[in-house]
Amino acid sequence: MKTFIASALMLLAPAFVMAQTPAQPAAKPAAKATSNATTKAPAKAKTAKAEPPSSRTQLRSATGQVAAGIMAAEAALSPAELAIAERVHVGRIACELGAYVTLKADPASPGHFDVEGKGFKYRMAPVATSTGAVRLEDQKGGAVWLQIANKSMLMDQKRGQRLADECMSPEQNLVAESLKKNPPPSVFEPLPVAKK
Repeated sequence: MKTFIASALMLLAPAFVMAQTPAQPAAKPAAKATSNATTKAPAKAKTAKAEPPSSRTQLRSATGQVAAGIMAAEAALSPAELAIAERVHVGRIACELGAYVTLKADPASPGHFDVEGKGFKYRMAPVATSTGAVRLEDQKGGAVWLQIANKSMLMDQKRGQRLADECMSPEQNLVAESLKKNPPPSVFEPLPVAKK
């Protein structure tokens, strides 16, 4: 859908250029100068013509508008992505080895987040997953924030390393403590057979 909108905007760029070209004003008749005894020939009026913007200026303006349209199309999130964004834990989140990651929701752009920490800063948006985990991505920066029930981590996909691991918000800390007290059954243990 986003590529369709971007393609449509690129096709409309020449129309934007033509729509911005000002129409040529009609020529005004010269004013007649009269005196009480003799009539002189009309004087040529000097009018400054407004030069139309150059084609380069028009093209730059049109490409700016198309680029703004493409960025708006990319920034637009689907309802599923907005639902994912509502589940993201925000605030200063403690991670292993004394590290912190700060997630802030952008009020001007719903569903987008600023993710900062020591030595990094990313602008992320939600991405749908098949597992139900919360996933935020910064496609330009190559970073991914993964959030499950009991912990989160930040990965740099370009360098192939974790920037922050074992990050837990207060809600995730509660889930982690609950899992320690009541661990789920092992996948290697046989399931109990119901008695008849």
